Amino acid sequence: MNLFVFGLGYTAGRFVARERARFHGVTATRQTPGTLDGVSVRVFSPGETDPRIAEDLARADAILVSIPPDSGADPALAAFDDVIAAGPARWIGYLSTIGVYGDQGGAWIDEATPPGPTHPRTRDRVAAEDAWLALGARTGKAVQVFRLSGIYGPGRNAFEKLRQGKAQRIVKPGQVFNRIHVDDIARTLAASLDRPRPGAIYNVTDDEPAPPQDVTAFAAELAGLPLPPAVDFDTATLSPMARSFYGENKRVRNRLIREELGVRLAYPTYREGLRALV
Repeated sequence: MNLFVFGLGYTAGRFVARERARFHGVTATRQTPGTLDGVSVRVFSPGETDPRIAEDLARADAILVSIPPDSGADPALAAFDDVIAAGPARWIGYLSTIGVYGDQGGAWIDEATPPGPTHPRTRDRVAAEDAWLALGARTGKAVQVFRLSGIYGPGRNAFEKLRQGKAQRIVKPGQVFNRIHVDDIARTLAASLDRPRPGAIYNVTDDEPAPPQDVTAFAAELAGLPLPPAVDFDTATLSPMARSFYGENKRVRNRLIREELGVRLAYPTYREGLRALV
């Protein structure tokens, strides 16, 4: 099986590293040239497209899409819709976000909950999901959408911010966030490759939505680092992007990946994940 990856970033790179042995060949795009062991790299950016990508897609049995929409359109489909439609790919995975559900007032939701995006970036995500699912319906290819919650893992976790002195223990009463360890994302994608289902949508998240200040406090205790003082959300120093995340509150269920794909999370809550990372 040959794998083609649009956007070899943190999550897709972790998946390739874990699952490289199952693929005969792996080709992946980046925005800048480079070399990676076991991966053929192609440049795909707003200003440059490697002409070999079309040939790579014509040999790809599986395609993983891990690039965000650009100006309201999915870049991969904008450039290669016809090539992908005509190619041999029998599994296509699109990495999206639980942000497409918008604010749910802290309620529990699942894949049957209709999207309710509240920002242009998440409205663009819904449009990209729909476009990929439409390609699958049109061609008979197994297109799956994976709605990811907040990603953490090696090099990207609460310990890093604490050690850099950048952590804030922000308190907004009733606020929770959903999280997922990057290795559990890779585990879910691998399970889907073994059990493709055309048109499937999966929430990829852990079992316990939790207040962000609890996660910071747990990480500080594990690492023996000073606990940042509690800061009220209204007075916290946050970027507009970070502040917008606090405008959405939901608890996302992951039952489908467990019951349909047989996924057993290695890190079912932030506690197991942080203990493994400390």
